[in-house]
Amino acid sequence: MPSTTARFLMCRPDHFGVDYVINPWMNPQSWARDSKTLVDASRREWAALHRALAGLGAAIELVPPVPHLPDLVFTANAAVVLDRKALLARFRHPERRGEEEPFEAGFRALQGRGLLDTVVKLPDNLVLEGAGDCVWDHTRNLFWMGYGLRSDCAATGPVQDMFAVDTVALELPNPRFYHLDTALCPLSHGEVMFVPAAFTPRALALICERVAPAQRIEVTIDDAWGLAANAVCVGDTIVMSGCGERLHRQLAERGYRIIVTPLPSFLRSGGAAFCLTLRLDWRSNVGTVEDSAAVA
Repeated sequence: MPSTTARFLMCRPDHFGVDYVINPWMNPQSWARDSKTLVDASRREWAALHRALAGLGAAIELVPPVPHLPDLVFTANAAVVLDRKALLARFRHPERRGEEEPFEAGFRALQGRGLLDTVVKLPDNLVLEGAGDCVWDHTRNLFWMGYGLRSDCAATGPVQDMFAVDTVALELPNPRFYHLDTALCPLSHGEVMFVPAAFTPRALALICERVAPAQRIEVTIDDAWGLAANAVCVGDTIVMSGCGERLHRQLAERGYRIIVTPLPSFLRSGGAAFCLTLRLDWRSNVGTVEDSAAVA
């Protein structure tokens, strides 16, 4: 029977910084004015997130950091992973395309160690920025897929072909919420946290079609500016960069324990807890009971 230990891919922030602008969060001039302090802070913040996940019993794999690739630290964008299969990312912006080779090497190494069975590249004409825009919902046995700002809607085809699960495409019109993982987070008990301001009316309608009213947790814009929806859920525990009192109360009432690990240095790049991790052990509900035994 497969292990029920949550397993994540992370990358140490040895070369992290805000060196260019590809989303509204990024300001290289502001970073440069205080870079030494911010670099040191980013390493402490990443280490605290790593400790929090390890403290929950998670296994953590590391992809080596690479000079001049500051966003390699955001491993959620590396691939879409389910059922021991990885669909490698392709990036929209030239600034991030250099990450594709080291991420592929990392996944080939995981495959060589027996942690993955299959590693596949996207068709050449498509862009899909990994789990940043393809978020697994274990309760509903589907992927929520963001498109419009970074990833292509047409990437739903390869995702469905490879993983044989439903994929619901949600258009993202707000540049502040450029990836789906900044605005939507499925939780272990079936609830979905989401930021209404991040979606088109049609996308919101699709969420409401799939998620019952009692399971919808709307994230206010104040919490959204702190990337509260960019959270990591392991069982009954949610690891977040920040959480306002109202949201904290809503989650606690549903039986969740909240661990806040502030990540202000990474917010300067538009990323938080989910962005800095990639779940490697998710299993779909297709096949035998044993094949779908990964815990939420």
